[in-house]
Amino acid sequence: MSAIIEAHGLKKRFGTTQALDGVDLSAERGTVLGVLGPNGAGKTTAVRVLATLLQPDAGTARIAGYDVVSQPQRVRETIGLTGQYASVDEDLTGTENLVMIGQLLDLSGFQARARAKELLAWFDLGDAAGKPAKKYSGGMRRRLDLAASMVGRPRVIFLDEPTTGLDPAKREDMWDVVRNLVADGSTVLLTTQYLDEADALADKITVIDHGRVIANDTADGLKQVIGGHRIKVRPRDAEHLGEVSQLLTRIGTGEVEVTGRNTVTVPVADETALPVVVAGLADAGVAVTELSLHLPTLDEVFLTLTGKTTSTDEEDAA
Repeated sequence: MSAIIEAHGLKKRFGTTQALDGVDLSAERGTVLGVLGPNGAGKTTAVRVLATLLQPDAGTARIAGYDVVSQPQRVRETIGLTGQYASVDEDLTGTENLVMIGQLLDLSGFQARARAKELLAWFDLGDAAGKPAKKYSGGMRRRLDLAASMVGRPRVIFLDEPTTGLDPAKREDMWDVVRNLVADGSTVLLTTQYLDEADALADKITVIDHGRVIANDTADGLKQVIGGHRIKVRPRDAEHLGEVSQLLTRIGTGEVEVTGRNTVTVPVADETALPVVVAGLADAGVAVTELSLHLPTLDEVFLTLTGKTTSTDEEDAA
């Protein structure tokens, strides 16, 4: 597969702040590239450079083969962009918003109305098509905003924290939208502070901190950063915590941890440790209410890589 998003050595400075310090990004056609980082890491600055809204101080970037500096118009014809906040005109109806954008893209009135109807149905906004956008819920406005970015049938879509401020149910609705976009042939670059979002959607994840790429891999590959698998056991009776801890100490490759919920966890070399634990618990006659084998979470990976969580209260340099 060929890369449709390519960036090498991107640098951008604002005054004394180095927002991007040699960032490399790459996404293949028909995939989702997740870009993670705390506030102020440079995620939005990178998106603005790729979307031709900012010129880099150094480095190169190409979208579908077009250079973002020397061929910005061709890039703009190729992409769709949804920012952190819905940018629709709240006094216009859903249909009017999309028709206006279609006409700005040189569609005829008939073509713009047909495309608006198609997108409103696709984003489950058909029943609200004739209502002013100011009467939409937050989730509906986000869907309308994303529909607006799709009017021109872009091959590449930039979603800059598209689920910010949405409740969990609305976030999952947006996840379905992203999956449908990829199934329809688009390539998506998704910036997010929600690690579960990147885990659920991204084929590859790039982690940025202080304007630099500090990791780039699949979600499972990144989880290996802090070492292998972990086994978690919760005995039905707390009086068996000691026996469980001793068993996991013999089997594990690191320190055993006991939490306040009577749960014992330990790192293990690989998945072959699980049947050994099951046999050991059976031999000891210990009943359990929870027994699981899992990789570390992306939250744990992110904390290991950056020393902080994604909710750090810093403003983006841009």
